[in-house]
This record gives sequence, structure tokens and C-alpha cells, in this order.
Amino acid sequence: MTTSAEPPEEDRTDAAPRRSYRWLKILAGVTALVVLALAGGVWYLYQRLDGNITTDTATETELKVHASERPSEGPTSAENILLLGSDNRGDGNEKYGQDSGTQRSDTAILLHLAADRHSATAMSIPRDLMAHVPSCAKQNGGKTEPKFEQFNWAFEFGGAACTIRTVEDMTGIRIDHHLIVDFAGFKKIVNAVDGVDVCLAEPVHDTKAHLDLPAGRQTLNGEQALGYVRARHGFGDGSDTERMDRQQGFLGSLFSKVSSNGVLLNPTKVYPVLSAATSSLTADPGLDSLSELYGLARDIQRIPAGQLRFLTVPREQYTLDHNRDQLVQPAADRLFAAIRDDVTVAVTPDGSSDGAAGKDGGKSRATGTPSPGGTPTAPAPTYRGRTADADICGKA
Repeated sequence: MTTSAEPPEEDRTDAAPRRSYRWLKILAGVTALVVLALAGGVWYLYQRLDGNITTDTATETELKVHASERPSEGPTSAENILLLGSDNRGDGNEKYGQDSGTQRSDTAILLHLAADRHSATAMSIPRDLMAHVPSCAKQNGGKTEPKFEQFNWAFEFGGAACTIRTVEDMTGIRIDHHLIVDFAGFKKIVNAVDGVDVCLAEPVHDTKAHLDLPAGRQTLNGEQALGYVRARHGFGDGSDTERMDRQQGFLGSLFSKVSSNGVLLNPTKVYPVLSAATSSLTADPGLDSLSELYGLARDIQRIPAGQLRFLTVPREQYTLDHNRDQLVQPAADRLFAAIRDDVTVAVTPDGSSDGAAGKDGGKSRATGTPSPGGTPTAPAPTYRGRTADADICGKA
């Protein structure tokens, strides 16, 4: 009877290492494929988000034409970003009013980021504020005549470039970047963070703003939030002042939510937010990439809530038309100078220097000492406003 010859002992001992080596090669190959797939997926998502952003080259071109008229760039790394909320009623926004083919700036906020990125000031500019609007290129051709007109006239007839030039002429502050978001984009951003908390002193029923809200603390979705920040006649005295207060409080609440729940550090949360933001924004060429916008968001997120201040430019009723506003001097010019010089200004709920100091223990009060690199100035006055850590229901 024949039997199969067993392999030599040295062959048997070599077989196990060879099999292990073969499996290691297979595992390495699979790992490499997974890594490549993940990298390709990340690259695809990055490119998709990056491609969502609309670049406003027309504004950059127009501003270059008037470069000699603009304020000089600041000596530090402080940045001034003009945030514009467009009331464009095209592109799915028709239910908020008839699309006339033009758009106005429902919201204009000058965001000043201190050079050390330890504080920021968000200054609202009323749309009805009387301002010197320069001659601007119309979006459909031709030029406007320079005139003393309400502020949002600049955006309606001359777009972002005209608005930037008007702000710079008014304040002497160089605008480094601008961002524009419309109705639909605003709703997307709010929904992407699962709503934003607000607090109402009494119920609101406003058919024009599409609002039907109970009193008390609550979370608004994108549709409700848009009505909340835009409405005038369903709240209090129906003034633009009250509306800007709500807008500032809403932005503070949005900041607190994004900062507190780790949105920007959580991949499962950050993608919906970035997708909503990038598809909603029109940006200048200096902020039109995902990396630039993400860097800006991270800078803002690192600012302590008590050091992010919201206020409105000092103004009063215009003497020739009580439906319009005018600057209060010298308070307005002192505020503009503080921002130009990167000096931290003070805000209290009532605008008095002996009012509540806020949760930062009084550190918000200006001392005349600028952030690193700034120029010392006289102490800035205290302004009526709030910080991002203020309780949304106004509790101490």
C-alpha cells in the first residue's frame, strides 16, 4: 500500500509564515483601498461644499475702481466684515412679497474681529438711517446720482459695492470682506443647527410675518426664525429698533448654540451646517472658499460669549422725517473711532456706564487700551447693547 509522503519538517514550518505574510499583504491592500476611498469621499465632499459658494467678483471689480476713495487698510490683523441680509424675493422667496427684480438690505451688520481674536463687536446699521450714498454703478448699467438718502437705498440700486462705500464713507472704517445671505439661505442655516432658542414676553400672531408663536422660551425652526427676525408690526411698538434688538439677540443665541454643542468639531454635525452655509452665501474673493469660511467660523467660535458684543449705531429720529433715522453725534463718531483703532467698547442693557456690566464682570468696559497692535484712544463711551452670553429671557 502506498502512502503520500509528508513534506519535510522545514517545509511545514515555513508554510505558516508564508500564509501570515499573504494575509498581511491582503489586509494592507484592503486598508489602502479603504483609506483611498475615504480620502476620495472627503475630497469629493470638500469640492462640493467649496463649489457651493457664490463669488461676488462684480463688487471687487467696482471697489477697485474707487480704491483711492476708500479708507486705508488697518495696521493690524483686525478684520471688518459687512454682513448683509438680502430681501431678494426671487429664487423661491416669492411668498415674502412680490419679486420686483431688485433687492434691499433688510439687515446690515458690521462685524469687527479684534486683532487678538479675543473679542468681537457686531454693529447693526438701521436700514432707514439717512446716509450720504455716493454715485454708484447700477447693476443693470448706468450710474446713480450721489444723494442723501436712507441707507438701504444703496443696496437696492447699487448692490454690495455701493453699500460698502456708503458704510466706509459714514464710518471711516475699511471693510475687508462681505457676506450676503438671502431668505432661503437663512432658513437653511437655522434648520442645519436644529433650530435656535428665543424667548417671547407675550404671544405673537403676525400673518404678514407668517408667525404664530406662544409666549416663553422656545426653539424656532428656519421658517419661524425668518419671520421672527424680519417682523416689525407683530412685536411691541413695531419699530425697527425693536427688530434690530431681536436680530442681535437671535444671533447671540445662534452663536451660543454653535459654540456649546461642538458643531464645528463634530463631523456628523458640521457637514449639514457647512452645506447650508456655503449654498446660501455670496462672498467676496477673500472669503469664497470652504477653508476661508471655516477659518472665520473657528475664529468666531473661540471668542468667549461675554466678549462678543451686539449694538446698534447711535441714532435718533431724523429731524426732517420721523420715519427715518440720523446719527447721534459725537457718540457715533467715537464708536467708529474705537472700531477703527481696535478698542473694545462697552455695552449694557440700557446704555448707561453704571448699568449691568454683564457676565464678564465688567471687562467689557472700554479703558482706552486697544488690542495688541492698536492705537490708544480716549475711553469709548458705553452703548446700549448686549453680549452673546446674555440670557434670552432677560434673566440676571
